[in-house]
Order: sequence, then structure tokens, then C-alpha cells
Amino acid sequence: MNDFPILWLRVAAALYLVGLADSILTLLRRETRMFQFALAAIQTAVVFHFVSIAEHSRALGHIPVGNFFETASMCSFMFAVVFLLVYWRYRFVGLSLFVFPLVAVLSVAAAMGAPIAPWANRQIRDIWLLVHIVLVLVGYSALLLSAGAALFYLLQEKRLKKKQMTGSFLGFLDIERVPPLGTLDTIITHSMSIGFVAITLAVIAGSTWASIELGVKWISEPKIAVSLMTWGFYLVMLFLRTSAGWRGRKAAFLALAVLGFCGLTWAAHVGLRPLMVR
Repeated sequence: MNDFPILWLRVAAALYLVGLADSILTLLRRETRMFQFALAAIQTAVVFHFVSIAEHSRALGHIPVGNFFETASMCSFMFAVVFLLVYWRYRFVGLSLFVFPLVAVLSVAAAMGAPIAPWANRQIRDIWLLVHIVLVLVGYSALLLSAGAALFYLLQEKRLKKKQMTGSFLGFLDIERVPPLGTLDTIITHSMSIGFVAITLAVIAGSTWASIELGVKWISEPKIAVSLMTWGFYLVMLFLRTSAGWRGRKAAFLALAVLGFCGLTWAAHVGLRPLMVR
């Protein structure tokens, strides 16, 4: 990719991150006053993104969809445009919780299709990787809490249907000590939101680290592909819960399913330790 198209793409990616910040604040605080600011940033980003695609298309002589980075760029642009059209027509603000993170991650990944300056020193490299790992651990811890609450939700629901008022869960926990369904549902909601925020930031930090470390070959790493697929599944699950109204039993099963996908991702990343001591 020529210098100017990648420059405009990276400017667009930076503006898309404002939308991601809005989604994060919405998930953590349940409301945000920066949506209009984020919307203006997305609109501006679409303009820069269009210029990037147009210039790159002119240089190539065809629409740039020949590799992962070009396809990710095109998809993020189309998702942003579709969101703006839907918002202008229907004022569907809730859709931003799904679109803003998706567009931000895709555009950041696309912007890594050109070489990035190497690490200034090894200490920065190691700190960046450490931040990625800490974010992953925070995300997984929140997800484990969500999955635990989901399991107790299903057991509590089963007990209520049977009208069982005394006894114990799994032979060691008194029924009276288990929180009510509403409390468990709140725990699932908050922990899934925190987990998604941490894992999203971890994906961006990890992808950036891998891009600097491996160059454009980073996307061919199987563990990177698994991480992106797991994050995408997590995004769908969170959208179904927060915007499509999936609560109760459905939400509990969603939390357990996301935990399973994250387990696969963790298994794919068992090689992180050797990278740190390289």
C-alpha cells in the first residue's frame, strides 16, 4: 500500500477508536454522554477511510480486496457506512454497541497491513506484552465470574421450578446462601461487560505487538486467528444480551459458551512465555 492510503486509513482507525471508547463507557456505566461526539468521529473517519480506499484502488487498478488487510479495511468501511445509514433512518443507537467495536478492531487490524516501526527498546516491547497479558487475565477472570454466576443461575432456576426451598447445591452450598435470580443476572451482565472491554483492549494490544514483532506475517499465526474469532463470538453474545434483550437462561448459556471459546484461545496461546524470554 502506498504511503498516503495507509496514512488516511490510520487516521480513520484512530477516529474509529473514539467510537470504541463510547461503547466501552456505555457497557461500564450503562449510559454515556459522548455518543454524539463518537458519531461525529465515525462520520469523519468514514470520509478519511473512503479517501484511503479510493487512492489505493486507483493505485492498484481495482478494488482492494486481495488479502486479509484490504478485506478488513473494506469490511470496516462498509459496516460503518451501513450503521450511519441505519442510524440516520431509524435512530437505532443500540446498534453502536456492536458496530463501533467491530469497526474499530477491523480498521486497526487493516492499518497493520503496512510495516510498523520496530520497538524503540526491548523494555517497551516487554511492557507492551505484559499489558496484553494482564488485560487477558482480567478479561478471563471476569468471564469466569460470569460463567460461575450463570451456572448458579441455571441451578437456582431449576430449584425454583421444582419448588425446592431447602437443601444444598452440589452437596456443599446451602440453597439459602445462593443469591436470587435477579442478582445473578446482574452479576452476569456486569462481569461480561468488564470481560469484553478487557479482552477487546487485549486484542488490540496483542495485535499491535504481533505486528511490530512479526511484520505483516502476524495475521497468519493460528493463535491470532483463534483470538479474533473468539473476540467476534464474544461481541455477538454481548450484543444479543445488551441490545437484543437476551436475559435469564439464554444469557446464562451464552456466558458458558463464551467461556468455552476463551478456553480454546488460552490453549492456543500457551506459547506466550517463550516469546517473553526470547
